[in-house]
Amino acid sequence: MKTYYLIVGVLCILYYLILVAYSRRLKVTFAGFWLIAGGAHLICGCAPFPFLKGGAVCAAVCVLWIFFLGVEARIAKEMFRKTDRYCDYVIVLGAQVRGTRITESLLRRLKAAEKYLLRFKEAKVIVSGGRGPGEDISEAEAMAQWLEKKGIEPERIIKEDRSVSTRENLKFSRKYLRQKDGSVLIVTNGFHLYRASLIARSEGYMDVELLPASVNPVFFPNYMVREFFALIPFACYAIKNKNVKV
Repeated sequence: MKTYYLIVGVLCILYYLILVAYSRRLKVTFAGFWLIAGGAHLICGCAPFPFLKGGAVCAAVCVLWIFFLGVEARIAKEMFRKTDRYCDYVIVLGAQVRGTRITESLLRRLKAAEKYLLRFKEAKVIVSGGRGPGEDISEAEAMAQWLEKKGIEPERIIKEDRSVSTRENLKFSRKYLRQKDGSVLIVTNGFHLYRASLIARSEGYMDVELLPASVNPVFFPNYMVREFFALIPFACYAIKNKNVKV
């Protein structure tokens, strides 16, 4: 177990440094997890406490890894989805905007949506995202401006600019559907699709397709682990509302 703790600890801290160096920012979303996890593993590896390295702890760690990898495999499965089906509405889930500048994750979502909208010219698009800290305009407004510059007609674009979470994205966007049972295509980064699809079902969407946008490979492990923890609140919601399936 000591070797395990030390290897995992070093790898976590190295990945944290890679994230900081690549983004050139000390404050990277969720990056602190890797620093904390790395430090905790190194402490456990060096601590003179035999119980941290016993058989029971080893078994518990193995069970946790099996559970974690099982969830991650389910999340990753959605990243390989493809769809050629026409949907009445395309919902692009918002992501951070810095000032008025679209960030990389959001740009990847918009490019995936653009390709679909240029192919299916009757589909309307709902750009969903409010205005948060550090944002001079709402995410919806930034997305709408980008799509218009790419040739998507303004009359096809619906701006939902109040939401501040994935659940609110889908809850508020549903109010813009003329037909509550109309077909909907949800566009977001691949790692985010599984949670988005679960939330969509819990919010009453009946006919949903999913379109994965690409992911920056450097941030991919960071986003995948973050998504694992983001599913915990949904699991609690599902337990509380027994009609919701995970």
